[in-house]
Amino acid sequence: MYSFPIDYVEPVFRPPSEAKSLILPVTNGCSWNKCTFCEMYTQPQKKFRARKPEDVLQDIRNAARSLGGVRRVFLADGDAMVLPTRRLLEILGQLREVFPDLQRVSSYCLPRNLAKKTVEELAQLKDAGLEILYVGMESGDDEILRRVNKGETWESTRSALLKIREAGLTSSVMVLNGLGGENLSRQHAINTATLCNETQPDYLSTLVVSFPQGEERFREGFGDDFVPLSQKGLFEEIRLFLEHLELDKTIFRSDHASNYLVLKGTLGRDKQKMLDQVNLAITNPGAAPLRAEWMRGL
Repeated sequence: MYSFPIDYVEPVFRPPSEAKSLILPVTNGCSWNKCTFCEMYTQPQKKFRARKPEDVLQDIRNAARSLGGVRRVFLADGDAMVLPTRRLLEILGQLREVFPDLQRVSSYCLPRNLAKKTVEELAQLKDAGLEILYVGMESGDDEILRRVNKGETWESTRSALLKIREAGLTSSVMVLNGLGGENLSRQHAINTATLCNETQPDYLSTLVVSFPQGEERFREGFGDDFVPLSQKGLFEEIRLFLEHLELDKTIFRSDHASNYLVLKGTLGRDKQKMLDQVNLAITNPGAAPLRAEWMRGL
C-alpha cells in the first residue's frame, strides 16, 4: 500500500494555485487565529505551534525519497512567516539541497508578522527560494477589520505589501466579497480598492464570505447590524470595487468556488471587459454564466 511521506494534521489548506505543490507543514494552525470569519484552524488539533526542526527535516527527506522531482513547495499552515528568518532560511536551504528541480516556494502571510522582518531579511528569503506570499487583505476598511477581529489595519496591510514588493517577492492578495454586509458594503468596496491601488499587488483574487459552520461566531463580533448581501448585492459590490481600482498590471481572478461569477483578466487592461460581465450578471442574470448554488463551496 502506498503511504504518503508526510503525516498531516488534518484539515490542511492551501491556495488554489498551489494544487500541484508539495504541502510542507512547518507550523500547525495559525499564529493569530482570531478572525471571526475564518473557520480554517478552529479545531482543537490545529492549535498553533511551530513544528520541531528535526520533524520538518525528516518530512523533507521522506518526500525527497518518495516523490522525486518536486518543483513547487507550499509552506503550511496558516502563516509560516511567523517563524524567525534564520529558521526559514534553514528550511529553504534544506529544500534546495534535496530538490534540485525546485522552482518556487510559497506561504500564507499575515501582515502583522512582516512588521517583525526587514526588507533585507525578506530579500534574503527571496534569494534562498521564497517566491510568493499569499496575503489575506480581506478588507481595506478599518471598521470592518475591527469588527471581524482581523488584527490588522489599512496601514499594517499597506506596510507589509510595500515591504514585499521592495524585497522583490510576489504578492497574491485575497479580498472577501460581502464581508461588511449590506450596511458597510460601499465603504468596504471603496476602501479596499484604495488599499489595492496603494500597493499594486501582483495577483488579486476575491472570495465570497461564507459560514459553513453557521454565522453565530461571526455575528457576536460584528454586531447586530450584519445583513448578508444577496447575489445581486455581491455583484454590485464587486462592480463598485472594480470601478475604483486603478491597477497597472495586476492579474485578477474571482474563480474560487465560492464565487457565483467567474472573472479573469489583467487590471487595468481588462477592467471594462470585467465590468461588462458584472453588469450583465446584475441586469440579466439568466444570460450570465453564473455558477449554480450547488457547485459553490470553500
